[in-house]
Amino acid sequence: MITGAILIGREEAQTQASYAAINPATGAALEPHFAAAGLAEVERACALADAAAIPFAEAEPETRAVFLETIADEIVAIGDILIERAMAETGLPRARIEGERGRTAGQLRLFAQVLREGSWAGLTIDPALPERAPLPRPDLRVRKVALGPVVVFGASNFPLAFSVAGGDTASAFAAGCPVIVKGHSAHPGTGELVARAIQRAAALCHLPEGVFSYLPATREAGTALVADHRVKAVGFTGSRPGGMALMRTAA
Repeated sequence: MITGAILIGREEAQTQASYAAINPATGAALEPHFAAAGLAEVERACALADAAAIPFAEAEPETRAVFLETIADEIVAIGDILIERAMAETGLPRARIEGERGRTAGQLRLFAQVLREGSWAGLTIDPALPERAPLPRPDLRVRKVALGPVVVFGASNFPLAFSVAGGDTASAFAAGCPVIVKGHSAHPGTGELVARAIQRAAALCHLPEGVFSYLPATREAGTALVADHRVKAVGFTGSRPGGMALMRTAA
């Protein structure tokens, strides 16, 4: 189930640049090697996300709610393979990883509930007052709309709850924003397993191809994602220097 591939929409890609995950408990390298996305992969992912932005934003809230729940189901369905890989890559105990998997699935299902509840849309309607003096008032309607493609940087210390399908990704999907995840090099196998779960969920829900991509990327590619004009927001959990560097790029 883990091939070390880059996932761009429904496609898989490989590059010459590669790296291996390291078991922190033993210092041993873990198989397989993982491709590192470069600027060509960033361009492809951003183009697909941009093409998917309007169709995904216009999808019914129920469609997005089912998508979130399907992601949760697919992550849980991976079973022990996910738990054992996360343990090997992080050195964290089974109970911690199992708890974090539950939290991740719970976050996704919570956002699905919020979507169905509806108050998040901030909808207000002020009907027209054509007879108002001294000037008539037109019909005024306000609602929140999706920003567009979002880039999410996975965290090193939370391989599930703040990573590929963590809260940043869940909230972006709930809002109707395509997501490009820059995977963290500390747990690439875990990231790929979860990314494939999202990829399967998108296919099962018949969503646009560019709604999700997963790039285990170089620092250069991560900076390029933030700099790309099609990316409208970034979710980042990490070091202060890293965050400040991305902030300067965004500015």
